[in-house]
Amino acid sequence: MKNLRVLSSRLQGELYYDELWRHIYATDASVYRSLPLAVAYPKTSEDIRELIAFARENNTSLIPRTAGTSLAGQCVGEGIVVDVSKYFTNILEFNETARTVKVQPGVIRDDLNRFLQPFGLFFGPNTSTSNRCMIGGMVGNNSSGTTSIKYGVTRDKVTELKVLMADGSEVVFGELTAEEFEEKLKLDSFEGTVYRSVLEELKPEEVQKEILEKFPKEEIHRRNTGYAVDSLITSEIFSDSVDKFNFCKLLCGSEGTLAFTTEITLKLDPLPPKNAVMVAAHFDSVDKCMKAVVPAMQHSLFTCEMMDRVILDCTKNSLKYRENRFFIEGDPAAILMLELRADEELDLADQTAALIKTLSDSELAYALPVLQNDTIDLALELRKAGLGLLGNIKGDKKAVACIEDTAVAVDDLAEYIEEFSAVMAGYGQEAVYYAHAGAGEIHLRPILNLKKKEDVALFRKITADVAGLVKKYGGSMSGEHGDGRVRAEFIEFMIGTKNYELLKRIKTIFDPQHIFNPGKITDAPPMDEDLRYNPGRQEPEISTLMDFSDSLGILRGAENCNGSGDCRKPAAAGGTMCPSYRATRNEKDTTRARANALREFLTGSEKENKFDHKELKEVLELCISCKGCKSECPSNVDMAAYKAEFEYQYQKTNGSSLRSRAFAYNTKLNQLAAHFPHVSNAIFSSGWSSGIIKNLLQIAPQRKMPLVSTQTVAAYYSKNQERPAKPLRKVYLFNDEFTNFLDSEVGVAALKLLRGLNYEVEIVRHPESGRSFISKGFLEQARRVANENIEIFKEIISEDHPLLGLEPSAVLSFRDEYLRLADDKEAAEKLSKNVFLLDEFFKKEILAGNISATSFTSEKKKIKLHGHCHQKALSNVENTFAMLNLPKNYEVTVIPSGCCGMAGSFGYEKEHFEVSMQIGEQTLFPTVRKASAETVIAAPGTSCRHQIYDGTGKKALHPVQIMADALIG
Repeated sequence: MKNLRVLSSRLQGELYYDELWRHIYATDASVYRSLPLAVAYPKTSEDIRELIAFARENNTSLIPRTAGTSLAGQCVGEGIVVDVSKYFTNILEFNETARTVKVQPGVIRDDLNRFLQPFGLFFGPNTSTSNRCMIGGMVGNNSSGTTSIKYGVTRDKVTELKVLMADGSEVVFGELTAEEFEEKLKLDSFEGTVYRSVLEELKPEEVQKEILEKFPKEEIHRRNTGYAVDSLITSEIFSDSVDKFNFCKLLCGSEGTLAFTTEITLKLDPLPPKNAVMVAAHFDSVDKCMKAVVPAMQHSLFTCEMMDRVILDCTKNSLKYRENRFFIEGDPAAILMLELRADEELDLADQTAALIKTLSDSELAYALPVLQNDTIDLALELRKAGLGLLGNIKGDKKAVACIEDTAVAVDDLAEYIEEFSAVMAGYGQEAVYYAHAGAGEIHLRPILNLKKKEDVALFRKITADVAGLVKKYGGSMSGEHGDGRVRAEFIEFMIGTKNYELLKRIKTIFDPQHIFNPGKITDAPPMDEDLRYNPGRQEPEISTLMDFSDSLGILRGAENCNGSGDCRKPAAAGGTMCPSYRATRNEKDTTRARANALREFLTGSEKENKFDHKELKEVLELCISCKGCKSECPSNVDMAAYKAEFEYQYQKTNGSSLRSRAFAYNTKLNQLAAHFPHVSNAIFSSGWSSGIIKNLLQIAPQRKMPLVSTQTVAAYYSKNQERPAKPLRKVYLFNDEFTNFLDSEVGVAALKLLRGLNYEVEIVRHPESGRSFISKGFLEQARRVANENIEIFKEIISEDHPLLGLEPSAVLSFRDEYLRLADDKEAAEKLSKNVFLLDEFFKKEILAGNISATSFTSEKKKIKLHGHCHQKALSNVENTFAMLNLPKNYEVTVIPSGCCGMAGSFGYEKEHFEVSMQIGEQTLFPTVRKASAETVIAAPGTSCRHQIYDGTGKKALHPVQIMADALIG
């Protein structure tokens, strides 16, 4: 510990070695777990030098890490995890003429391509994690993705690497002519030793012969078995080839085990042609589909992807993706998705006709629908959605990555899959096929429960059997996901003992003390050790107030996080998740880290109250309960609900602060203030008196205190009881506590709008929504409120008489938390189906022909709309967009923002103010500031409107206010 303190003082970046940070970095996206010694966020190359020296002197290791999305356990280890994703994120040089770019390893792949797009260039390799995976990780794994048949793999694109070697020296590896290679051999340095030693190892003919005979077939361009010595011996140094020697070929796919990369130079390609066509070839058997790949690949395809019936069936009952099935004819056993591109439409038409003729002549496909441009994306979304739904399995059985990355030659694919199916059937596993068929790579994960010893045994047996099959066909066990922990044990079997011993010597040449990511590729421990779960463990019993039966309990809910890291995507990638991570760039502030921490501490806790851990308090501190993870996380990890439960359980042992109680009982306080609104507002507005309140409650001094309305919505309603003579229908309005006491003008606008459109509106007496109680973990109070509201509304709300709401965080509680809190689950479920945001109801009525543009002004108006987080997660901003677009001359733009950053009380809290404003500055504030003075800013959330005002000085309106103002008459 003392040594780590000394190391920390020497770094410009950060070093963490407390229990929380060690636990959240104990896993990646694989099934493995190993507690690291520490976690480092280096700021400079000098920091990495210090880490290398420390590892040498203290007999420990360094585990390089970027986004941590590795499926094979590459980022798991007992040494120091060195995370470059926070500071090594710069694009250093760009040469448009030479079509090259130099980047640091923490640059996100899609961010790089957004930078390159205006220049008509892009970096081709395209993984499914491209919106958060980083170039350093892609180099480490030699990533490829759907585009590899046209643009190659990462190894094909890397021209130069700047690295720090095991002795701390900085070396640049790049292309060398024979003469330049000779000069390297003369160097009196560690670099020179490496060149001389590798030459000595690879020069003997018998060594080269062994490599060529035992390594995967050369025509398999996705091959990542061990170190790529087979790529080195094809250079002019070892053969008659004219290819220059480049150590980058060896380092690509080396998983950070040979050197530490600090800069990467990449070759770029022109953007794909603008016009696209996809032939979605339908087959009545997987065998016919696989046989069609070879003739299809004779054409200039950009993608050649396959999905089978199991994946397609996953989307049949999905309301979200049902419409994406528009191109499916009959009940295909498999579909081959073949994409062509061209700049000229005539050329594309000729290519399409030629491809269809080839497929027709083969007599393998029974249907050949053709998709164009935007509809292609819908088809690809369907494939991706099916995979996500397939992997989101309730309970302890999971789709396990171990044999999901096998690649064989395209000519062997049909026979290989036939035998592969037989192997899987022997273990009672249904073969589910989704493949980069044009690259000969198949993705399949067996469904196993790795908490059970018998399934862990199957984990090994299935992998061993498939390894034997892959070897028979001269294939690669790893096509793009790397060997890591899960496949490294089988490398010796795949390429032979002589080649494996060669790899071990290569490792030692580069890394004599084995400080760089040991146990990956060479000298790996058994694949069934160091798993996330101890097989045969006793499941912890964890009781909760909220109902988590949908995930078989809160622990299994947290365990559903597979580590894919979707919560790390930046603001530019869209979506909401995860706002605090986007501000801090700390792994601790991701949904993944919070799920990891919950899993670790709830499982390992020996306390009576398993939630009573300060580490859990810390990791959940910046969770702003935006609910982005509920919809955007592929495993639907509901961290907002888990945080509410944690707060409740933690407070049972530790109590609650004055501030928490004040915010939880905010409605009661506002109710009191509303009796004397002018006096209350004078107190809230005065710098002196509001300052005392802020100081007492630890509220950020920069914040303006919300003022209470001079007349509540309830008071206005009681005085204004007019009803249309012949109403279209009767609706109920949920008079939430925020609208009633703080934003009554919104509630009044809603009443005027609905009545003006000929709806009878009724407000019944009911308690608050309970949102403030939920957000602060006062769950007993929230449950009481939920039960009261359900009891009041269950008999009067129906499909004909829906309950409408204005504040998303309040009304959507009926569709979310109430289902976890209610005593009468059946009534809560039934009620939830007839509770809507007003804009949802509005859109339905537009479609039904009950509301039309004729009721609204024809004046021109520009509107920019910011959606509420809960609305994005549990409803859809498209409903508000449709409502605001109804007046024929209203021009509406949805701001591509995530969370505003206020998140209820979060942004008011003194210690959270800075993060709150950083979140707002990502997209929302700049967009609002750039808007013209005439542009109306719309935001349905009360917190959002306050945040926009505090951050930009501009007043935002609830969409209902805008529509009420637009109403004619």
